[in-house]
Amino acid sequence: MSTSYVAYHPEQQQLLPPALQDWLPQGHLAYFISDTVDSLDLSAFHARYASGGSRNQPLHPAMMVKVLVYAYATGCFSSRKIARRLHEDIAFRVLAAHNFPAHRTIRDFRAQHLGEFTELFTQVVRLAREMGLVKLGTIAVDGTKIKANASRHKAMSYARMQTAETELKAQIAALLHKAAHTDEAEKNEPELDIPAELERRQARLAAIEAAKARLEARQAQADTQRGRSHGDGRNPRDKDGKPKAGRPYQRDFGIPESKAQDSFTDPDSRIMKRAGGGFDYSYNAQTAVDETAHIIVAAEVVNTSADVQQLPMVLDAVQTHTGVQPAQVLADAGYRSEAVMAKLAQVYPDTELVIALGREGKARATPKDANRYPYTVAMAAKLQTEQGQKDYRKRKWIAEPPNGWIKNVLGFRQFSMRGLEKAKAEFKLVCMALNLRRMGAIQVG
Repeated sequence: MSTSYVAYHPEQQQLLPPALQDWLPQGHLAYFISDTVDSLDLSAFHARYASGGSRNQPLHPAMMVKVLVYAYATGCFSSRKIARRLHEDIAFRVLAAHNFPAHRTIRDFRAQHLGEFTELFTQVVRLAREMGLVKLGTIAVDGTKIKANASRHKAMSYARMQTAETELKAQIAALLHKAAHTDEAEKNEPELDIPAELERRQARLAAIEAAKARLEARQAQADTQRGRSHGDGRNPRDKDGKPKAGRPYQRDFGIPESKAQDSFTDPDSRIMKRAGGGFDYSYNAQTAVDETAHIIVAAEVVNTSADVQQLPMVLDAVQTHTGVQPAQVLADAGYRSEAVMAKLAQVYPDTELVIALGREGKARATPKDANRYPYTVAMAAKLQTEQGQKDYRKRKWIAEPPNGWIKNVLGFRQFSMRGLEKAKAEFKLVCMALNLRRMGAIQVG
C-alpha cells in the first residue's frame, strides 16, 4: 500500500488572485515598518515630484522608503542586492507591492533624499518616545569607527605628493617640448598620442595638487588652534606675538608631516586605527542610547578619530530630536575634558555628567588643583562614591550593544556613500532602521 502524502502540485496555477497580506505571518517586521512609515510625515519626499514635468511617472515615495528602511533593517545595503531581493524575497515583494525598481533607481532615490531620511530619523525617535520606549532619564554616549568607502591604495602621503608633483611637471614639460617638434624629427620615434598623454598627466597633477592643498589647509587649521601663526619662524610665541621659551617647531606653519595622507576617493575620510590592529580610512560614528529600550536618540558622524570634543554635539542632537535634555549622561574616558565639562555645565545645567577619568582597570593620575580643574576634581570625587560607580557601571550595557548590533547583526561595517555629509545621512538611516527593528521586536514581545 502506497504512502499517502499531503497534496503537492507545484504546477497547479492559482485560481484566485493571491493576497499579499497572506504571504507573511502576523507581527512580521515588514508589516511593522510599513505601518510605521505610513504614520510618518513624508511630505518632504513628495515635494520633489510636486512640480510635475515631462519625465516618466515616478515610483511612490512611501514604497521606496519602506523598501530602503526594511533593507537596512535586515542588513542589505547594496542597491543591486536590494533590486535582486525585490524579485526573490517575499517581504520585499510585499512592501513593494509588485513594483520592481532598478538598482539605479534605488541608488538615486537614496542619494537624492538624504536630507529627508535625516528628518525621518527624528520622527522615529519622537515616535519611540510617544510609545514610552525613550524616557531620557539616563543616556550613554559612545563612538565607533566605521570604514569609509575609500581605498588605501588610492591615497598618497604628503612626501610622495611633493615627489610626484615634481615628476609630473617634468613629464608635462617634456611632452609640450615634444609636441613643438616637427614631424620630421619624430618620424623614427614610437607613435604617441601627445594630447591624450598631456590630458592624463595634467589631470593627475591637478588631483595631487588639490590633495596637497587639502593637507596644507588642514595642517594650517591645526597649527592655528595650537596658537601658531604665519611667519612665526618656527619659534613659539605668546598671544601678543612675542617669542617665548620652548623648543622650536619642527616644520613651518601649515606644512604637514611627510607621512600625512589624503585619499583621492573620499577626501573627507581620515586614517583611523581599527579594532584588532591596523589603520583604515574611516569615520567616527557617535551614538547616544536611551536606557529604557536601547533606542538610539542621536546618531552623528565626524571625521576626527578622537571622541573628546564630541559630547556637546551629541547632546545638542539629543535635544533636537526629542526636545528634552537628558537627566543623566554616561561616557567613557575618551570624552574626558575639563573644557567640555565646563561648557556643558553652562549649557545643560540640569544634566548630570558621569564621565570616566581613565580606562577601566588602569589607574590614572587625576588633577588635585581644584582651582584649575574644578570639574575634573569634582568628577573624580563623584566616581569614588558608591552611587557614582553604580551609575557608571550602566554605561557599558547601555551604549555598546547598539554599536554591536549595527556591525554584527545588521553587518554595517562600511559606508556605501562618499563624503562626510552623505556619511552622516546614511548613518542616520542605519540607526533609524535599527530603532524600528528594535521597536517592532518589543511590540511583538
